[in-house]
Amino acid sequence: MAEVALTAPALSAETVETPTARTIRRFRRRKGALFALVMIALFVAVAVFAPLVSPYDPDLQTWTAVRKAPSALHWFGTDDVGRDVLARVIYGARASLMAGVISVAIALLVGVPIGLVSGYVGGFVDALFSRITDAMLACPFLILAIALAAFLGPSLGNAMIAIGITTTPIFMRLTRAQVMAVKVEDYVEAARAVGNPHWRIALRHILPN
Repeated sequence: MAEVALTAPALSAETVETPTARTIRRFRRRKGALFALVMIALFVAVAVFAPLVSPYDPDLQTWTAVRKAPSALHWFGTDDVGRDVLARVIYGARASLMAGVISVAIALLVGVPIGLVSGYVGGFVDALFSRITDAMLACPFLILAIALAAFLGPSLGNAMIAIGITTTPIFMRLTRAQVMAVKVEDYVEAARAVGNPHWRIALRHILPN
């Protein structure tokens, strides 16, 4: 009986489900989420391996195949100058995914650190960044993005930068709100009590949560 009593807690401790395992288990139960993940992975794979997947050069013009209907040779048909529409869609997916990833990465790399500093430091720093955020959010997103893109110049890279800068205030505001909610937790107060520097508290205890 004593051996059973000693081994029971150990067995129960081993069978405790981790947060990652719980998330994966719940995700696998949702068929819609799995289908969406498969579709996203398919689009990303097609965009990454576009030169291998595309049946034609997207810029190849064939005057004998102008405005052809979908067929075995051209699954999506051709456009006004004889370019294969399927090939242009595949290469267009690469440009669209790249634009989305780079613009969001810019917004994250700029907005999250500023929101972290603003929410943790507070005071004048928080007021300054908050007023800048309010001013940027007061301008309509599309108008501000078009103005920045026109100022930087007409190119896909400049459009990515403009979209990233325009969406930065959203990440700043969200990060600031989460930091202000987390920095009053008991584990953060305990980290201050043992003498951890502020940068360590912000990066190690607040940012991951």
